[in-house]
Amino acid sequence: MNLPSRLDVSCLMAQRDLYIDRLRTVMTALVVVFHAAITYGGSGGWFYHEVKSSASLSSLLLTLFCGTNQAYFMGFFFLLAGYFTPASLERKGYARFIGDRFLRLGLPLLAFGLILGPMTAAMVTAADGRGFWTEIVSLWQDKEFVNGPLWFTQALLIFSLAYSAWRAAFGGPRLESTRTPRPLPAYGWWLLSAIAVGAVALAIRQVVPTGQNVIGLQLGYFASYIFLFAVGIAAWRYDWLRQLDWSHARPWIITLAAAWPCLPLGILVAHTMYGAGKSNFSGGLSWPAILYAFWEPFVAWGLIAAWLLIFRAYMNQPSPLWPWLNRRAYAVYIIHPPVLVGVSLLLRGWVAPALLKWGVVGLLACACCWLVADPLVRLPGVRRIV
Repeated sequence: MNLPSRLDVSCLMAQRDLYIDRLRTVMTALVVVFHAAITYGGSGGWFYHEVKSSASLSSLLLTLFCGTNQAYFMGFFFLLAGYFTPASLERKGYARFIGDRFLRLGLPLLAFGLILGPMTAAMVTAADGRGFWTEIVSLWQDKEFVNGPLWFTQALLIFSLAYSAWRAAFGGPRLESTRTPRPLPAYGWWLLSAIAVGAVALAIRQVVPTGQNVIGLQLGYFASYIFLFAVGIAAWRYDWLRQLDWSHARPWIITLAAAWPCLPLGILVAHTMYGAGKSNFSGGLSWPAILYAFWEPFVAWGLIAAWLLIFRAYMNQPSPLWPWLNRRAYAVYIIHPPVLVGVSLLLRGWVAPALLKWGVVGLLACACCWLVADPLVRLPGVRRIV
Protein backbone atom coordinates (compact mmCIF):
# COMPACT_ATOMS: atom_id res chain seq x y z
CA MET A 1 0.00 0.00 0.00
CA ASN A 2 1.35 3.43 -0.94
CA LEU A 3 0.85 5.73 2.01
CA PRO A 4 0.78 9.53 1.57
CA SER A 5 3.61 11.74 2.70
CA ARG A 6 3.23 14.03 5.71
CA LEU A 7 2.56 16.94 3.38
CA ASP A 8 -0.20 15.02 1.64
CA VAL A 9 -1.72 14.10 5.00
CA SER A 10 -1.87 17.71 6.19
CA CYS A 11 -3.42 18.83 2.90
CA LEU A 12 -6.22 16.33 3.35
CA MET A 13 -7.22 17.62 6.80
CA ALA A 14 -9.52 20.40 5.52
CA GLN A 15 -11.57 17.96 3.49
CA ARG A 16 -11.90 15.50 6.36
CA ASP A 17 -12.94 18.17 8.80
CA LEU A 18 -16.13 18.84 6.83
CA TYR A 19 -17.63 15.41 7.37
CA ILE A 20 -16.21 14.96 10.88
CA ASP A 21 -17.79 18.22 12.06
CA ARG A 22 -21.08 17.16 10.49
CA LEU A 23 -20.89 13.81 12.22
CA ARG A 24 -20.52 15.54 15.58
CA THR A 25 -23.53 17.71 14.77
CA VAL A 26 -25.68 14.71 13.83
CA MET A 27 -24.57 12.83 16.95
CA THR A 28 -25.56 15.88 19.02
CA ALA A 29 -29.05 15.85 17.49
CA LEU A 30 -29.18 12.12 18.20
CA VAL A 31 -28.44 12.83 21.89
CA VAL A 32 -31.51 15.12 22.01
CA VAL A 33 -33.71 12.49 20.32
CA PHE A 34 -32.23 9.80 22.60
CA HIS A 35 -33.29 11.69 25.72
CA ALA A 36 -36.70 12.33 24.18
CA ALA A 37 -37.03 8.55 23.78
CA ILE A 38 -36.36 8.08 27.50
CA THR A 39 -39.01 10.72 28.21
CA TYR A 40 -41.65 8.59 26.48
CA GLY A 41 -40.84 5.12 27.77
CA GLY A 42 -37.29 4.18 26.82
CA SER A 43 -35.10 2.75 29.55
CA GLY A 44 -32.54 5.13 31.03
CA GLY A 45 -31.95 8.03 33.37
CA TRP A 46 -33.37 11.46 32.56
CA PHE A 47 -34.88 14.48 34.27
CA TYR A 48 -38.46 13.86 33.15
CA HIS A 49 -40.33 10.62 32.46
CA GLU A 50 -43.77 11.24 31.05
CA VAL A 51 -44.17 7.54 30.23
CA LYS A 52 -42.49 5.03 32.50
CA SER A 53 -40.42 2.23 30.98
CA SER A 54 -42.52 -0.94 30.77
CA ALA A 55 -43.13 -4.10 28.77
CA SER A 56 -45.40 -2.27 26.30
CA LEU A 57 -44.46 -2.43 22.61
CA SER A 58 -43.69 1.29 22.34
CA SER A 59 -41.51 1.18 25.47
CA LEU A 60 -39.60 -1.86 24.21
CA LEU A 61 -39.00 -0.21 20.82
CA LEU A 62 -37.75 2.98 22.44
CA THR A 63 -35.58 0.94 24.81
CA LEU A 64 -34.02 -0.84 21.83
CA PHE A 65 -33.44 2.54 20.18
CA CYS A 66 -31.76 3.80 23.34
CA GLY A 67 -29.74 0.62 23.82
CA THR A 68 -28.48 0.69 20.25
CA ASN A 69 -27.39 4.30 20.51
CA GLN A 70 -25.90 3.81 23.97
CA ALA A 71 -23.72 1.07 22.49
CA TYR A 72 -21.85 3.45 20.22
CA PHE A 73 -22.75 7.13 20.03
CA MET A 74 -21.04 8.44 23.17
CA GLY A 75 -18.04 6.26 22.40
CA PHE A 76 -18.11 7.79 18.92
CA PHE A 77 -17.96 11.25 20.52
CA PHE A 78 -14.87 10.15 22.47
CA LEU A 79 -13.25 8.75 19.32
CA LEU A 80 -13.78 12.04 17.47
CA ALA A 81 -12.56 14.01 20.49
CA GLY A 82 -9.48 11.81 20.69
CA TYR A 83 -8.83 12.36 17.00
CA PHE A 84 -8.41 16.10 17.49
CA THR A 85 -6.57 15.93 20.83
CA PRO A 86 -2.97 15.26 19.69
CA ALA A 87 -2.92 18.06 17.11
CA SER A 88 -4.39 20.48 19.65
CA LEU A 89 -1.74 19.61 22.23
CA GLU A 90 1.10 19.81 19.70
CA ARG A 91 -0.11 23.20 18.46
CA LYS A 92 -0.88 24.84 21.82
CA GLY A 93 1.60 23.30 24.20
CA TYR A 94 0.79 21.79 27.59
CA ALA A 95 -0.14 24.92 29.53
CA ARG A 96 -2.38 26.45 26.87
CA PHE A 97 -3.94 23.08 25.99
CA ILE A 98 -4.84 22.32 29.61
CA GLY A 99 -6.13 25.87 30.15
CA ASP A 100 -8.27 25.56 27.05
CA ARG A 101 -9.68 22.24 28.24
CA PHE A 102 -10.68 23.74 31.59
CA LEU A 103 -12.24 26.70 29.78
CA ARG A 104 -14.21 24.77 27.17
CA LEU A 105 -15.02 21.68 29.25
CA GLY A 106 -14.77 22.70 32.88
CA LEU A 107 -16.75 25.94 32.76
CA PRO A 108 -19.77 24.42 30.95
CA LEU A 109 -19.67 21.54 33.45
CA LEU A 110 -19.76 23.98 36.37
CA ALA A 111 -22.49 26.10 34.75
CA PHE A 112 -24.65 23.07 34.18
CA GLY A 113 -24.02 21.44 37.54
CA LEU A 114 -24.77 24.59 39.52
CA ILE A 115 -27.38 26.35 37.36
CA LEU A 116 -28.80 24.55 34.31
CA GLY A 117 -29.05 21.12 35.95
CA PRO A 118 -30.92 22.32 39.07
CA MET A 119 -33.07 24.54 36.85
CA THR A 120 -34.05 21.57 34.68
CA ALA A 121 -34.91 19.46 37.71
CA ALA A 122 -36.90 22.37 39.14
CA MET A 123 -38.91 22.70 35.93
CA VAL A 124 -40.21 19.17 36.50
CA THR A 125 -41.03 19.71 40.18
CA ALA A 126 -42.76 22.99 39.34
CA ALA A 127 -44.89 21.25 36.71
CA ASP A 128 -45.88 18.73 39.41
CA GLY A 129 -46.87 21.57 41.75
CA ARG A 130 -43.92 21.20 44.16
CA GLY A 131 -42.26 24.55 43.57
CA PHE A 132 -39.48 25.79 41.29
CA TRP A 133 -37.19 27.72 43.62
CA THR A 134 -37.75 25.26 46.45
CA GLU A 135 -36.16 22.50 44.38
CA ILE A 136 -33.20 24.64 43.34
CA VAL A 137 -32.52 25.77 46.91
CA SER A 138 -32.87 22.18 48.13
CA LEU A 139 -30.30 20.94 45.61
CA TRP A 140 -27.90 23.73 46.54
CA GLN A 141 -28.33 23.12 50.26
CA ASP A 142 -27.74 19.39 49.79
CA LYS A 143 -24.62 20.24 47.73
CA GLU A 144 -25.88 18.10 44.86
CA PHE A 145 -23.94 18.68 41.67
CA VAL A 146 -26.28 17.83 38.78
CA ASN A 147 -23.92 17.10 35.90
CA GLY A 148 -26.61 15.52 33.68
CA PRO A 149 -25.29 14.93 30.13
CA LEU A 150 -22.31 17.15 30.96
CA TRP A 151 -20.78 14.00 32.42
CA PHE A 152 -19.25 13.81 28.93
CA THR A 153 -17.28 17.04 29.37
CA GLN A 154 -16.26 15.86 32.85
CA ALA A 155 -14.94 12.57 31.44
CA LEU A 156 -13.31 14.26 28.44
CA LEU A 157 -11.52 16.69 30.75
CA ILE A 158 -10.15 13.73 32.73
CA PHE A 159 -9.13 11.94 29.53
CA SER A 160 -7.42 15.08 28.19
CA LEU A 161 -5.45 15.57 31.39
CA ALA A 162 -4.48 11.88 31.40
CA TYR A 163 -3.31 12.11 27.77
CA SER A 164 -1.27 15.21 28.56
CA ALA A 165 0.41 13.43 31.46
CA TRP A 166 1.09 10.34 29.36
CA ARG A 167 2.43 12.44 26.49
CA ALA A 168 4.74 14.37 28.81
CA ALA A 169 5.99 11.21 30.52
CA PHE A 170 6.36 8.80 27.61
CA GLY A 171 6.09 10.76 24.35
CA GLY A 172 8.88 12.36 22.38
CA PRO A 173 9.57 16.10 22.28
CA ARG A 174 6.30 17.89 21.60
CA LEU A 175 7.27 19.84 18.49
CA GLU A 176 9.03 16.81 17.00
CA SER A 177 5.91 14.67 17.11
CA THR A 178 4.69 13.92 13.59
CA ARG A 179 1.96 11.94 11.91
CA THR A 180 3.27 8.67 10.56
CA PRO A 181 0.73 6.88 8.33
CA ARG A 182 0.38 3.17 9.03
CA PRO A 183 -2.07 0.61 7.62
CA LEU A 184 -5.29 0.04 9.51
CA PRO A 185 -5.28 -2.98 11.83
CA ALA A 186 -6.61 -6.17 10.27
CA TYR A 187 -10.01 -7.66 11.13
CA GLY A 188 -8.45 -9.94 13.75
CA TRP A 189 -7.34 -6.95 15.81
CA TRP A 190 -10.81 -5.41 15.58
CA LEU A 191 -12.26 -8.72 16.77
CA LEU A 192 -9.83 -9.02 19.67
CA SER A 193 -10.55 -5.43 20.71
CA ALA A 194 -14.31 -6.09 20.75
CA ILE A 195 -13.83 -9.19 22.90
CA ALA A 196 -11.44 -7.35 25.24
CA VAL A 197 -13.70 -4.32 25.63
CA GLY A 198 -16.67 -6.57 26.34
CA ALA A 199 -14.68 -8.53 28.93
CA VAL A 200 -13.42 -5.36 30.67
CA ALA A 201 -16.93 -3.88 30.66
CA LEU A 202 -18.28 -7.05 32.25
CA ALA A 203 -15.54 -6.96 34.89
CA ILE A 204 -16.24 -3.31 35.74
CA ARG A 205 -19.96 -4.04 36.01
CA GLN A 206 -19.31 -6.58 38.75
CA VAL A 207 -18.43 -3.58 40.93
CA VAL A 208 -20.28 -0.71 39.24
CA PRO A 209 -23.36 -1.84 37.27
CA THR A 210 -24.69 0.30 34.45
CA GLY A 211 -27.02 2.95 35.81
CA GLN A 212 -24.89 3.49 38.92
CA ASN A 213 -22.83 6.67 39.11
CA VAL A 214 -19.40 7.21 40.63
CA ILE A 215 -18.55 10.94 40.88
CA GLY A 216 -21.33 11.48 38.35
CA LEU A 217 -19.94 8.96 35.84
CA GLN A 218 -21.45 5.63 34.80
CA LEU A 219 -18.21 3.67 34.90
CA GLY A 220 -19.96 0.56 33.61
CA TYR A 221 -19.74 2.04 30.10
CA PHE A 222 -16.19 3.37 30.32
CA ALA A 223 -14.37 0.37 28.86
CA SER A 224 -15.47 1.38 25.36
CA TYR A 225 -15.15 5.12 26.05
CA ILE A 226 -11.50 4.86 27.07
CA PHE A 227 -10.68 2.48 24.25
CA LEU A 228 -12.34 4.61 21.57
CA PHE A 229 -10.69 7.79 22.84
CA ALA A 230 -7.34 6.00 22.46
CA VAL A 231 -8.37 4.78 19.00
CA GLY A 232 -9.13 8.38 18.03
CA ILE A 233 -5.62 9.44 19.09
CA ALA A 234 -4.11 6.57 17.10
CA ALA A 235 -6.33 7.39 14.11
CA TRP A 236 -4.85 10.88 14.00
CA ARG A 237 -1.30 9.67 14.51
CA TYR A 238 -1.49 6.96 11.84
CA ASP A 239 -3.98 8.58 9.42
CA TRP A 240 -6.50 5.77 9.81
CA LEU A 241 -9.67 7.71 8.97
CA ARG A 242 -8.51 8.52 5.47
CA GLN A 243 -7.47 4.91 4.90
CA LEU A 244 -10.72 3.41 6.18
CA ASP A 245 -12.74 1.88 3.35
CA TRP A 246 -15.55 -0.61 2.88
CA SER A 247 -13.14 -3.57 2.77
CA HIS A 248 -12.34 -2.80 6.43
CA ALA A 249 -15.91 -2.02 7.45
CA ARG A 250 -17.82 -4.71 5.56
CA PRO A 251 -16.98 -7.61 7.93
CA TRP A 252 -18.09 -5.47 10.87
CA ILE A 253 -21.30 -4.40 9.19
CA ILE A 254 -22.04 -8.10 8.65
CA THR A 255 -21.13 -8.70 12.30
CA LEU A 256 -23.44 -5.83 13.29
CA ALA A 257 -26.33 -7.37 11.32
CA ALA A 258 -25.76 -10.71 13.03
CA ALA A 259 -25.17 -9.32 16.52
CA TRP A 260 -27.90 -6.66 16.80
CA PRO A 261 -30.89 -9.08 16.96
CA CYS A 262 -29.28 -10.86 19.91
CA LEU A 263 -30.31 -8.09 22.33
CA PRO A 264 -34.02 -7.94 21.46
CA LEU A 265 -34.11 -11.73 21.44
CA GLY A 266 -32.31 -11.74 24.79
CA ILE A 267 -34.81 -9.25 26.22
CA LEU A 268 -37.69 -11.41 24.98
CA VAL A 269 -36.21 -14.59 26.46
CA ALA A 270 -35.37 -12.84 29.74
CA HIS A 271 -38.90 -11.46 30.04
CA THR A 272 -40.28 -14.96 29.41
CA MET A 273 -37.96 -16.60 31.93
CA TYR A 274 -37.92 -14.00 34.72
CA GLY A 275 -40.87 -11.70 34.07
CA ALA A 276 -40.94 -8.12 32.79
CA GLY A 277 -38.39 -5.89 34.50
CA LYS A 278 -36.91 -8.68 36.63
CA SER A 279 -33.89 -9.66 34.53
CA ASN A 280 -30.52 -8.06 35.24
CA PHE A 281 -28.67 -6.76 32.18
CA SER A 282 -26.72 -4.14 34.12
CA GLY A 283 -24.24 -6.18 36.17
CA GLY A 284 -23.31 -9.49 37.71
CA LEU A 285 -22.57 -12.72 35.86
CA SER A 286 -26.08 -13.60 34.71
CA TRP A 287 -26.38 -14.46 31.03
CA PRO A 288 -28.30 -11.20 30.28
CA ALA A 289 -25.43 -9.16 31.76
CA ILE A 290 -22.83 -11.14 29.78
CA LEU A 291 -24.88 -10.78 26.59
CA TYR A 292 -25.22 -7.00 27.02
CA ALA A 293 -21.53 -6.41 27.83
CA PHE A 294 -20.30 -8.22 24.70
CA TRP A 295 -23.19 -7.10 22.48
CA GLU A 296 -22.21 -3.42 22.75
CA PRO A 297 -18.76 -3.46 21.07
CA PHE A 298 -19.86 -5.96 18.43
CA VAL A 299 -22.61 -3.52 17.46
CA ALA A 300 -20.56 -0.36 17.98
CA TRP A 301 -17.61 -1.11 15.72
CA GLY A 302 -19.82 -1.67 12.67
CA LEU A 303 -22.02 1.37 13.29
CA ILE A 304 -19.06 3.71 13.83
CA ALA A 305 -17.31 2.49 10.67
CA ALA A 306 -20.52 2.83 8.64
CA TRP A 307 -21.19 6.38 9.87
CA LEU A 308 -17.64 7.43 9.03
CA LEU A 309 -17.70 5.99 5.52
CA ILE A 310 -21.17 7.25 4.61
CA PHE A 311 -20.46 10.78 5.80
CA ARG A 312 -17.05 10.89 4.16
CA ALA A 313 -18.61 9.79 0.86
CA TYR A 314 -21.77 11.93 0.86
CA MET A 315 -21.38 14.70 3.44
CA ASN A 316 -17.97 16.14 2.64
CA GLN A 317 -18.90 18.94 0.23
CA PRO A 318 -19.22 22.65 1.07
CA SER A 319 -22.70 23.71 2.20
CA PRO A 320 -24.15 27.02 3.44
CA LEU A 321 -26.24 25.29 6.16
CA TRP A 322 -23.79 22.90 7.78
CA PRO A 323 -21.34 25.52 9.11
CA TRP A 324 -24.23 27.23 10.92
CA LEU A 325 -25.38 23.92 12.43
CA ASN A 326 -21.85 22.81 13.32
CA ARG A 327 -20.95 26.05 15.06
CA ARG A 328 -23.92 25.71 17.44
CA ALA A 329 -23.72 21.95 18.11
CA TYR A 330 -21.65 22.18 21.31
CA ALA A 331 -23.95 24.86 22.74
CA VAL A 332 -26.91 22.63 21.83
CA TYR A 333 -25.37 19.74 23.76
CA ILE A 334 -24.99 21.93 26.84
CA ILE A 335 -28.46 23.53 26.82
CA HIS A 336 -30.60 20.71 25.46
CA PRO A 337 -31.85 19.34 28.85
CA PRO A 338 -33.90 22.41 29.87
CA VAL A 339 -35.05 22.96 26.29
CA LEU A 340 -36.16 19.34 25.78
CA VAL A 341 -37.82 19.16 29.20
CA GLY A 342 -39.55 22.49 28.52
CA VAL A 343 -40.94 21.29 25.18
CA SER A 344 -42.03 17.99 26.78
CA LEU A 345 -43.84 19.78 29.61
CA LEU A 346 -45.56 22.19 27.22
CA LEU A 347 -46.95 19.22 25.27
CA ARG A 348 -47.75 17.11 28.33
CA GLY A 349 -51.47 17.73 27.91
CA TRP A 350 -51.44 16.45 24.33
CA VAL A 351 -52.92 12.95 24.31
CA ALA A 352 -51.15 10.91 21.63
CA PRO A 353 -49.33 7.58 21.29
CA ALA A 354 -45.91 7.58 22.92
CA LEU A 355 -44.05 6.94 19.66
CA LEU A 356 -45.77 9.87 17.96
CA LYS A 357 -45.04 12.21 20.87
CA TRP A 358 -41.42 11.07 20.85
CA GLY A 359 -41.05 11.93 17.18
CA VAL A 360 -42.78 15.31 17.42
CA VAL A 361 -41.10 16.39 20.66
CA GLY A 362 -37.69 15.18 19.47
CA LEU A 363 -37.90 17.23 16.26
CA LEU A 364 -39.28 20.31 18.00
CA ALA A 365 -36.63 20.11 20.72
CA CYS A 366 -33.84 19.89 18.12
CA ALA A 367 -35.16 22.94 16.28
CA CYS A 368 -35.58 24.92 19.52
CA CYS A 369 -32.10 23.94 20.75
CA TRP A 370 -30.40 25.27 17.65
CA LEU A 371 -32.47 28.47 17.76
CA VAL A 372 -31.65 29.04 21.43
CA ALA A 373 -27.97 28.24 20.81
CA ASP A 374 -27.73 30.80 18.00
CA PRO A 375 -27.54 33.95 20.17
CA LEU A 376 -25.29 32.19 22.71
CA VAL A 377 -22.50 31.62 20.20
CA ARG A 378 -22.65 35.32 19.30
CA LEU A 379 -22.16 36.61 22.85
CA PRO A 380 -18.68 37.97 23.60
CA GLY A 381 -16.97 35.73 26.14
CA VAL A 382 -19.51 32.95 25.85
CA ARG A 383 -18.59 32.26 22.22
CA ARG A 384 -15.01 31.54 23.30
CA ILE A 385 -16.34 28.67 25.40
CA VAL A 386 -19.09 27.22 23.21
